[in-house]
Amino acid sequence: MLLPYAILTHEIEFIDCVFRWGKNVMKPITIMVVDDHPLFRQGVVDAFALIPGFKVIAQASDGGIALDLIRDQKPDVAIVDVNLPSLNGHQITRQVLAEKLPTRILLLTAYDDPEQVVHAMSAGAYAYCSKDVQPEKLVECVRQINQGRYVLGEKVLSSAEMRRWLKQRVEGAMRMYVNPGDPYDPLSEREMEVLTYVTKGLSNKEIAGLMGISHQTVKNHVTSILRKLSVEDRTQAAIFALRHGWVRLDQTDS
Repeated sequence: MLLPYAILTHEIEFIDCVFRWGKNVMKPITIMVVDDHPLFRQGVVDAFALIPGFKVIAQASDGGIALDLIRDQKPDVAIVDVNLPSLNGHQITRQVLAEKLPTRILLLTAYDDPEQVVHAMSAGAYAYCSKDVQPEKLVECVRQINQGRYVLGEKVLSSAEMRRWLKQRVEGAMRMYVNPGDPYDPLSEREMEVLTYVTKGLSNKEIAGLMGISHQTVKNHVTSILRKLSVEDRTQAAIFALRHGWVRLDQTDS
């Protein structure tokens, strides 16, 4: 009489296992969308709402708010515009990496060029897409990076392949430099603050007074910024920051 009971117990355990496996399989990919243009942001949200297996759990229009939401909600993937108020997309990406948050960042931009791709991937992004990307391509991109892969245009790379790709790009760029160092090393928080003041047209002395640091420290920051952005002077650095959405015009107002 014990045999039927054993079979029944085994069947119950098997059904429970299948049920738990099914729940894991059906778990949606959670997404956060960060863009300060409401129409574009809603378009991205609507695109994912139509496709099974995805769930948008948060939205934001400001970089600082977005970072707080990522810390709190921990979405699987955050689709983040580069050009944002408060914190830009690169700053958010670096902070997520520094805090070892589980969210993977997909950077969206209207400024698509090869140099920016290297900056984005060096900062810790899993993908860098132009804003004219087709919805189905964006969806597939999110699927890939949720599985731990990196997406560069039509290329899907593993972690090892991404490291090799970055190493090749950085080594190629460093041949142009006399000073040692990585030209694609992301700007630090201090350097980003200095760059914002440079874009406003402030002198090193004025920046030093506002930041409470020495004139020489500001000069060191500016030198590092010029090297990392591969530009020759402060004017080019300011144009670079504005053109690529690292600093916004509304941030340069006095």
